[in-house]
Amino acid sequence: MSESVSAVTPHAGALDVALGPGGLRPAFQPIVDLGTGRLVGYEALARGAPGAALVRPDQLFAVARAAGRLVELDWACRLAALECSRGLEATLFVNVEPEALGSVAPAGMRERVGAALRGRDIVVELTERELAARPAELLGTVEGLRAHGLGIAVDDVGAQTSSLALLPLLAPDVVKLDLRLVQQHPSRELAAIVNAVRAHRERTGAQVIAEGIETEEHREIARAVGATLGQGWLFGRPGPLPAQPVAGRVPRVCAARPVAGTTPFEVVRRLRPVERSTKPLLLAMTEQLEEAAKGLDRDVVVISAFQTAERFTAGTARRYAELAARAAFVGALGLDLPAEPVPGVRGGRLSPSDCLADEWSVVVIGHHFAGALVAQDLGDEGSEAQRRFDFAVTYDRDLVVAAAATLLRRIAPLG
Repeated sequence: MSESVSAVTPHAGALDVALGPGGLRPAFQPIVDLGTGRLVGYEALARGAPGAALVRPDQLFAVARAAGRLVELDWACRLAALECSRGLEATLFVNVEPEALGSVAPAGMRERVGAALRGRDIVVELTERELAARPAELLGTVEGLRAHGLGIAVDDVGAQTSSLALLPLLAPDVVKLDLRLVQQHPSRELAAIVNAVRAHRERTGAQVIAEGIETEEHREIARAVGATLGQGWLFGRPGPLPAQPVAGRVPRVCAARPVAGTTPFEVVRRLRPVERSTKPLLLAMTEQLEEAAKGLDRDVVVISAFQTAERFTAGTARRYAELAARAAFVGALGLDLPAEPVPGVRGGRLSPSDCLADEWSVVVIGHHFAGALVAQDLGDEGSEAQRRFDFAVTYDRDLVVAAAATLLRRIAPLG
């Protein structure tokens, strides 16, 4: 038995208490409009009942993880937050543990969760780290949440600069900034994060929440870095909801754009002219996009489709190893391609029946650059140099992001 497990085992009985009736008492922290000071919502924070053996969230989740009951606890925390805030007319932010993403509510909770959601303005908080680990699963989960009318927030943005790279693919309604952006002295690293978040807000209309605001100086810094909303001790510590909470809503204008097509070529050809060429020109254009990716900040995403493992050549492997050493996320797909074609590159093994197996594409997304070359093999026989493709090129960010999403859905999960 590991040290961490043995340390929490004595509390295993306390977990049953926490998961029983009244065993969880969430705390609620206000979120305000930084321009007007008006309350617009609350974040629900997991807590055990006062006086219980397990009160703090780190204790609760450590014991549940060791006991293999993390998903059960996560759903119980969500249900407690919804039921304890019943009648709240403000937006409610609810956290979801990464391991519980995509899971179904336990049978005993499903009807209660459904009833507690009706007519509510709920925003689900996720972390970008899960998109890198399980891209296909998380993108599908986000679509399902939106289909039920729930908003999406991405938490701790800027905790790691590389996490910003995948922000466009989640298209969150709300971006929550890591507290160090308002509590630390300015630096070039923080400036890069601020510029990236400002660019995302300008392009999408997403709301930006600054966390950790404890002083008036923090409030001013938050507004300077582009936050529209704020959360922190200056506005209220976590606790019970007031007897008569103020009504307010977080505006949501960043609706995810629908993806028309299941492959990059299908996505782009609908809106961009298609040309025809042989492989040498397309190879040169592909390498030019890869070189552009090398010249961007480390917060760049590169995903490519190579048709077959044989076309992920030794030269390609060297180029993609170099990209993986500097980029936030690098992916490669093809028939018989392993889960990690070269160290640091996330792979995706295509089925022969997958229409992507007939395509050759490279997609690059940075904070201030996006480009894609998408091509469809015409099936010529003969030498490699004479193979012809229909192809299109786009630098339209929305189209590039949509093309990248079709590839991410085929990337194998970590582990």
